[in-house]
Amino acid sequence: MIELRYSSGNVISPDVHKIGVLAVGSHLENHGAALPIDTDSKIAAYVALEASLRTGAKYVGVLYVATEYDYVKHGIHIPIEVLVNNELIPFLKNVKNNLNLESVVLVNAHGGNVLIKDHLKFIKKNSQLQVVFNNKIVEVEGPHAGTGELSMGAVLGIVDEKRLDEHCKFNLYPEVGMVGLTEARIANKGIENGAKKVAEEGVCVDLEIGEQLLEIAVRDVVKDIGDLVNKK
Repeated sequence: MIELRYSSGNVISPDVHKIGVLAVGSHLENHGAALPIDTDSKIAAYVALEASLRTGAKYVGVLYVATEYDYVKHGIHIPIEVLVNNELIPFLKNVKNNLNLESVVLVNAHGGNVLIKDHLKFIKKNSQLQVVFNNKIVEVEGPHAGTGELSMGAVLGIVDEKRLDEHCKFNLYPEVGMVGLTEARIANKGIENGAKKVAEEGVCVDLEIGEQLLEIAVRDVVKDIGDLVNKK
């Protein structure tokens, strides 16, 4: 059998090869006029890949599905139980067996996927992996399709700047800031506060903010990877 050189390249430790990094976003979700429907997945993929490049952890790709709270209706998502049992656990088992992993960091960029946290114990048991859920992107980006996401998207080159002027036409794009999603605003105080701010102040593209948010997120994933290495 070939002996693999786990100490080669830019790795923080040979043990980092036992760690996978999986992007978790949403591919089918409206993000206003200027951002694509797979914004969350593209941002998550960038952060996950960049963290793997800096540490040597294995980038294992993107989960193709997402879940959402019942009161948020701006995309196509699946129930959390289906995501966990039919998609995530089989995916994790596959990468564990094929890449000899012991742990995986889930890099989340979609608010609805926070529901995964309630199932982490079950996921760990059934995948036989240590699973870390990193939610830093969601924590720092602010209102949906707002300045934070627009600015990160601009840095990544996924914003259609010709359509920025129509992005805050909430009658056409009610998902921006969730300003027009009445059910969500009633159900969630955080969404309501964000919607009020976007309705009053609008949104903008700020490349400096975008770079800062992406760097914060990458560094947080790098920390999670480092913590897993140190536990070995």
